[in-house]
Amino acid sequence: MNRAESSLASPPLAAPAAVCPVHPRWRLILSIFKLRIGVLITLTALAGMASVPGGTANGWQALVLALGVLVASASAGAFNQYVEAETDRLMARTRSRAFSSGALQRKPRWLLLMLAMVIAAFLGTGTLINWVSALYVLLGALTYAFVYTVGLKRRTPWNIVIGGAAGSFAVLAGAAAANPHVAAQGWLLALVLLLWTPPHFWSLAIANREQYAAAGVPMLPVVVGAERAARIVHYSAMALVAASLLPLAVGSGWAYGFGAIVGGVHFLRKTAALAQQPVKSRAMAAFFASMAQLSILIAGVWVDAALR
Repeated sequence: MNRAESSLASPPLAAPAAVCPVHPRWRLILSIFKLRIGVLITLTALAGMASVPGGTANGWQALVLALGVLVASASAGAFNQYVEAETDRLMARTRSRAFSSGALQRKPRWLLLMLAMVIAAFLGTGTLINWVSALYVLLGALTYAFVYTVGLKRRTPWNIVIGGAAGSFAVLAGAAAANPHVAAQGWLLALVLLLWTPPHFWSLAIANREQYAAAGVPMLPVVVGAERAARIVHYSAMALVAASLLPLAVGSGWAYGFGAIVGGVHFLRKTAALAQQPVKSRAMAAFFASMAQLSILIAGVWVDAALR
């Protein structure tokens, strides 16, 4: 190859270097906020808003609610990673996180940022929507950050049962945004989220049981064993599916009912298979089925709202 040919061949190899130095840093910072979880929680809040018939919230307030819940959730997620950095180093699936790996140093300024985020979410939601909705936004963040992360995670295998209320508060924030006097639809959908979290998270915990045991975290499968935990997951899923049908008694439409049945049956099939053989592949299948079930429920709520 002559010099001219070499100069023509080199740019494709050199080009990525011009854009890489900045992107990984921002990606690293964004990773501490657990935005994928935050987006899911935000969608449940919007479903809570949509579930209330005759609500007064408009499109602008829906945007404010979404931003408030997302920012508050991101703050709580970052606090979780900040506090759990030492534990995260002991688990293969979490040791590469920004704080646990040392890619970001745990300095007080991060805590100040998290505090500023949750205050901004609370004040913004309260000022632009109403203070009842803002209170639920705040309670959701505090439940995940302090009740679950600090208070329960290392003390009891039932940590996620109570900690799961964080998702329920997001639903209530949405319902209160539509009407400060939360209607039955909002409370029942919040109950569904409360019952959804344990089988969802315990499925993942069964798949990662050895890692939790090595880190000294008393997740349910570590304490009672994978076999018993898998049965509890199945029974919990049965309770969840039964509860997901209750909104039909207070006016939820056919789209929600279709989603509750289809998503529920799919989830129960996977948890039944897990109970029969509590191996990692079936645990992950149950975990993903729980995500599908919740997604179908949320879609059903939105379709019903569009058809009202």
